[in-house]
Amino acid sequence: MNPQSHFDLNALGLRACRDLEGVFAQLNPTQLELLAKEIVAARRIVCYGAGREGLMMQAIAMRLMHAGFQSYVVGEMVTPRVGQGDLFLASAGPGHFPTIETLLKVAREAGGRTIVVTAQPAQASQMPVDIMIRLPAQTMADVAAGASILTMGTHYEAALLLFGDLLVLRLLELTHQKREDMYIRYTNMK
Repeated sequence: MNPQSHFDLNALGLRACRDLEGVFAQLNPTQLELLAKEIVAARRIVCYGAGREGLMMQAIAMRLMHAGFQSYVVGEMVTPRVGQGDLFLASAGPGHFPTIETLLKVAREAGGRTIVVTAQPAQASQMPVDIMIRLPAQTMADVAAGASILTMGTHYEAALLLFGDLLVLRLLELTHQKREDMYIRYTNMK
């Protein structure tokens, strides 16, 4: 490493954590509660996100499975068709994606409920969504604002992953489970 470098890993790490802390300081707790109740009521949950948001949604779908829910990811071979009683949960951080809009229409026409998590509710409101969850984090759409030290859309993506884990903690409470109960659903196929 260059001894002249001013890269301070510790300071940057703390700044990134403070940036994420700012998201949760602004987040309306009723949004998590609303999402949790929709998930508990759903027969199945199908998750989707584009790009790196898609990776975060895959992680959330896995945690939902660990918490005892039937959860799937769009594009996987084992994902069933969405129908009555199902929930389609998508992440659209920057607000609007034609792919997500199309999938929302498919889910709604099949009788499913639709929820979008986004940092840009005004842009996302163009899509057919039953519930919109605002996650107030920096995305690719507003990086010029410089709200976070994190690059590109990482601020939103990291906040989404953390939001998903906090959601699972609330779901465990609502379904009267302990964290340890999740391990019985953890894979043994390693």
